[in-house]
Amino acid sequence: MGCLTTDTPLAGVSLLLLGCGKMGGALLNGWLGRGLEPSAVHVVDPLAALPAGVTRLTAEQAVALPPPDVCLVAIKPQVVPEVLPAYAPLAQAGTVFLSVAAGKTIDGLSGLLGGDAAVVRAMPNTPAAVGRGASVLCANARVPAPTRALCETLMAAVGTVEWVDDESLIDAVTALSGGGPAYVFLLVECLAEAGRANGLPADLAMRLARSTVAGSGALLDGSAEDAATLRKNVTSHKGTTAAALAVLMAEDALQPMVTRAIAAAAERSRELAS
Repeated sequence: MGCLTTDTPLAGVSLLLLGCGKMGGALLNGWLGRGLEPSAVHVVDPLAALPAGVTRLTAEQAVALPPPDVCLVAIKPQVVPEVLPAYAPLAQAGTVFLSVAAGKTIDGLSGLLGGDAAVVRAMPNTPAAVGRGASVLCANARVPAPTRALCETLMAAVGTVEWVDDESLIDAVTALSGGGPAYVFLLVECLAEAGRANGLPADLAMRLARSTVAGSGALLDGSAEDAATLRKNVTSHKGTTAAALAVLMAEDALQPMVTRAIAAAAERSRELAS
């Protein structure tokens, strides 16, 4: 296992990436930015554009090399069953498999790797591309504490990291933070359309909606106060914001709608996993 240090937390770590698309590429760029040597990374992906110094391999070549510390599974979920069994020798040699393949359970991944693999399942989201992702991890009992710490360090390169012990919670995580960016982007669309409907030029309404959501997120991120307090800080008694919130916070309005939406996404995640 590679040695972690305070100054260069990824120094000495060796990595194999199965897939280097949007998420795999975002993670790789984050790791390189944290001091990982490009020569320590090998990628199995015939089409991806790779950073200088990162080596592209075939599956056969990857299995023939000394086992890496971590193998990132970043391929499309539908091809995992046909791709992953070829890497079983690495699992048997002690490589931990860190999977970002949506809907693929720890037991399912371990089974494809021979049945006793060390597996960490991660659910990141797309803001990882700008280093502001939110990832939730879950590990099986075969992952020792130092390896958990390494996987946390790897995912922390692109944002915040949380752990759950109950893998079934990953379905709710997928629904909330995995799909969350899409819901926020929809909010921007809705705000812009509402502004247009109230007389603003469409391009101005969109610029204001984008800036408002981005700025509000930055304010929330940098504040010690919770979201409810920040909301109240914006809301004057009987003012314009209060009038809008009376509509949005009605008994049958935004909160129950969002709750139903997250429930639908979580149910779909369970269906895909099965």
